[in-house]
Amino acid sequence: MRPRRNEQEQELIEVSLEPGEDGKVEIMIEPQNEIKTKKQIALIDLPGVGPATIEKLETVGYTDIMSVAVATPGELIDATGMTDSAAKRLIAIARSSLEMGFESGEELLKRRELVVKISTGSKSFDQMLANGVETGGITEVFGEYGSGKSQLAHQLAVNAQLPPEKGGVNGTVVWIDTETTFRPERIKQIALAAGLDPQVALSNIKVAKAYNSDHQMLLAEKIEDLIKKQGVNVKLVIVDSLTAHFRAEFVGRGTLAERQQKLNKHMHVLSKNADLYNFAVYVTNQVMARPDVFFGDPTQAIGGHIVAHNSHTRVYVRKGKKGTRVAKLVDSPCLADGEATFQLTTDGIRDV
Repeated sequence: MRPRRNEQEQELIEVSLEPGEDGKVEIMIEPQNEIKTKKQIALIDLPGVGPATIEKLETVGYTDIMSVAVATPGELIDATGMTDSAAKRLIAIARSSLEMGFESGEELLKRRELVVKISTGSKSFDQMLANGVETGGITEVFGEYGSGKSQLAHQLAVNAQLPPEKGGVNGTVVWIDTETTFRPERIKQIALAAGLDPQVALSNIKVAKAYNSDHQMLLAEKIEDLIKKQGVNVKLVIVDSLTAHFRAEFVGRGTLAERQQKLNKHMHVLSKNADLYNFAVYVTNQVMARPDVFFGDPTQAIGGHIVAHNSHTRVYVRKGKKGTRVAKLVDSPCLADGEATFQLTTDGIRDV
């Protein structure tokens, strides 16, 4: 029995030799529909796309049909210099070739089953987040200085490397450092407590120092190259902090619109790639005090509605009694509001 390919129908068929009643051998041919595969379409297969355009697209990171299909006309115009109508036509062709359209709720549920969780180290914190920080979206944690945002980032960077039965995803971590908060010695402490080799744990964390907002945005775009070109199994991206450079560079109300536009684009890239490649994005955010609030907590996250809308899960952390920390779930698409108390120890995040 051996497979042959029917050249006209372009499908695999199964050839079997069966002896008949008269002893003669009969050839039975049956199509194997269950193993049909759709032809992979490359950029060169798109009509009207020449080598020069492909080179321009690949230079700025549009290396496959999916990246073109999810792009905006403005992005393609900036990358290639093509007209608005040509950019819209190219995107439409790319989307039609991928059969991008409506999906049933059942299909989306199956996709959601691919989402995995990364433990925070605290059982009560994990319970509030339904087993931890999930892949496929952005989790924002905001709070004042010393509330534990960066400590949680270090804990997640180690836990992401653990096997699933220990609350991890066996993945590599990308850390975009904007405030010089990454400490390798802290990773060593947490890794030892988690039963990991500290050197291996550090080698699985790719750290990049962002010197300004443009550099930060560029580093976020380069994550896709790590996955596609270098084959790195990225499962967690940490941006600590998200708004530090934007807050420092865009001062005054006159620059507010430009700052929000850039911040929106930056978070859009993170969210899109998190969904495409199923990795978790953990961002820390600075806060400010609202002087018009006389009762209750005046703390408010930086970035306004742009950051709030782009974050899938938002958590507010603050200092509690006797050195503890309190995490409050502010917003989530499917989880109820709640609070969890934890503490920062030498071994990392732990329950009280």
